[in-house]
Amino acid sequence: MFDEEKTRKKIYTPKQALLKAASYCAYQERAQQEVRDKLYEWGLHHEDVEEIISQLISDNFLNEERFAIAYTLGKLRIKSWGKIKIKQSLKLKRVSDPLIKIAFSKIDLDEYEDKLHDLLDKKQLSLKDKDAYILKNKLFQYALSRGFESDLISSLLKEKGL
Repeated sequence: MFDEEKTRKKIYTPKQALLKAASYCAYQERAQQEVRDKLYEWGLHHEDVEEIISQLISDNFLNEERFAIAYTLGKLRIKSWGKIKIKQSLKLKRVSDPLIKIAFSKIDLDEYEDKLHDLLDKKQLSLKDKDAYILKNKLFQYALSRGFESDLISSLLKEKGL
């Protein structure tokens, strides 16, 4: 038998939730939808949630553009994700297209190509295939799965002689 007390979530007052949400946003950049979901999880009603969101924005704890840029550059540099995968992920977090465009404008194209080049080199070392066609196909599929654009992958594979 399980303890019902432990499974019940704590309900916060709007004032408590604002302080907790401010701390949640101060820890790392958050999308508005992430914060909104968290506030609902804490048992707040729609009016309170929207009031807290607008308060966080006016206090600069929450900034969707800042989040989009930090998220985009972080996923590129740390996770080695391509633009397609980053865009899909931002869409899931309900970030608007204009903000995604702004975030993508912050990506250095040389850095982006270098990241793909490094990714392909690293993957190629782990593959044992001797057949160039199979090797090229596996590298292409891998880079696609990481969210890179097919034309960029093709041109880099040509540079590698595959």
